[in-house]
Amino acid sequence: MCDASGTAIGTVQIENARTRVTEWRFKKCGDNTGWHRHDYDYVVVPLFDGALEIRLPDGEVITAPMQNGVPYFRELGMEHDVLSANDFECAFIEIEFLEARRNDT
Repeated sequence: MCDASGTAIGTVQIENARTRVTEWRFKKCGDNTGWHRHDYDYVVVPLFDGALEIRLPDGEVITAPMQNGVPYFRELGMEHDVLSANDFECAFIEIEFLEARRNDT
């Protein structure tokens, strides 16, 4: 994630020319990543069962159910803020692909 300034704690675990892996930890309900836009495609792997709330610039809030260990993929894109909707500490691993896609021919 880029230029996030929220209350969730982001810890980069791996970073090289191709990949960045960050753990995002939310200590309490309402902790957030801060508004950001992904510059790269990415995968998120939740480390909990529960939900996150995704706030969009138009004011829409999407509740996203999470299942421990079940990843999801997103392409680079729209600005958003991610908030914990849980009454317990939770975290997810974010894996960003820092290289552009190759055309397989």
